[in-house]
Amino acid sequence: MRRSGFLIFSACVGNLLEWYDFAVYALFAPYIAASIFRAADDFSRLAQSLLVFGLGAVARPLGALLIGLYADRRGRGPALLLTCLLMGAGTGMIVLDPPYAAAGRMSIVILCAARILQGLSAGGEIGGAAAFLAERARPGRRGLSASFLQATMGLSNMLGAAVAATLTTFLDHDQMAHWGWRVPFCIGLAIVPIGMVLRRAAPAAPPLSVPRHDRAHHHGLAVLRALAGRHRGALAAAFGLSVLWAAAPYALVIFFPLYAQTALGASPHASYVAYLLGNVALVLGALAAGRLADRLGARRVLVAGAILLAVLPSAMMGVLGHRHDPATMAAVAAGLCGLVALFVGAAPLGIAGLFPAPVRATGIALSYNAATSVFGGFAPAVLAALGTGIHGIAAPALYVAAAAIPALLGLAAPAFAGAGLEIPMGHAAESIPAHTSGDERMAMTTQRRHGA
Repeated sequence: MRRSGFLIFSACVGNLLEWYDFAVYALFAPYIAASIFRAADDFSRLAQSLLVFGLGAVARPLGALLIGLYADRRGRGPALLLTCLLMGAGTGMIVLDPPYAAAGRMSIVILCAARILQGLSAGGEIGGAAAFLAERARPGRRGLSASFLQATMGLSNMLGAAVAATLTTFLDHDQMAHWGWRVPFCIGLAIVPIGMVLRRAAPAAPPLSVPRHDRAHHHGLAVLRALAGRHRGALAAAFGLSVLWAAAPYALVIFFPLYAQTALGASPHASYVAYLLGNVALVLGALAAGRLADRLGARRVLVAGAILLAVLPSAMMGVLGHRHDPATMAAVAAGLCGLVALFVGAAPLGIAGLFPAPVRATGIALSYNAATSVFGGFAPAVLAALGTGIHGIAAPALYVAAAAIPALLGLAAPAFAGAGLEIPMGHAAESIPAHTSGDERMAMTTQRRHGA
């Protein structure tokens, strides 16, 4: 049990750092805009800041491809170590980025480069971590193990909200704009050495039962050919699921404090407190969803989560249009985070079950990050441009309802129906002859997982 807990924490620490950096960037976007960008009005500066936030998402598919292939060839552990290092480098650049008044446009260039590094890291993180957690867990507990990946997202959001609430309590607006917004990134930078030590100590052996002399066959082109060929149905289903997996946390969780401030006129401190309390529900809900996925199957939990996300957020956010006192904001934030948790808590097991072990990290990373680059990273900028909503429906709720459509289509796809989620993962390559080629091995693995 102690070893299992160590493996989970070592796999999730990078995800915690990733979401912490994303969360604090969104939370402090107005202050970053005031320091780094030059524009005629506050909204233009905020829009530029959110567009740079989305720039990290553009780099995610490239990180997914490069680091996902690295994880499938060299093992999950080394890949997770690399993502932690890249995220730390990007965070350090943000901490040291001079203000526009001192460096002019170079400050914007540095911020863009930092977000690209963070995007590369985030792109490779999800595939290796999800595969690592699903493969290393005991049968019957794979969903719970993989759900920790999303629970750490809530923990990182809570840490970011706690830091934001504390800083806005003791610092005034000018202090926050000049130097206070850098403090959360300094804290994030301090997490990096901890993550590096933990991931160096974690077992780094590849999870596949593939003889060492035969691993050379699992080169990048073979993996990509397999994904584009026999696994293209799984890749399409995974992308559909990932659209909602990406959109819901960004629109209903990350964007919530900014929505409360711009659309409802709430104070930054009150919105941060509501955000903090809401993420408690995200942590607990994600773990509960992972356990449900073990008991009922990931697909059932994901279908229920997608339907509820399509229907309920509009009504819940409609309440804020009539009452947005701190208690109501906290209750709505908790409800929204709970809905998100039901879906994202089961998503890692669901998407991991679509792919056989030799292509799993790359398949997860490519599908998730392709969706995130379009529907996730730029969600705050799109939602800020939409304003409060359309025809009485809050913009974040409308955005998530639209994202639920491809998710439900993906969950109904034949590839998902035959994914064999109850079959123990990470052992499908066992007892395959050592002389079998890389492509043949992947075909035999798929046949065994699907009962062929």
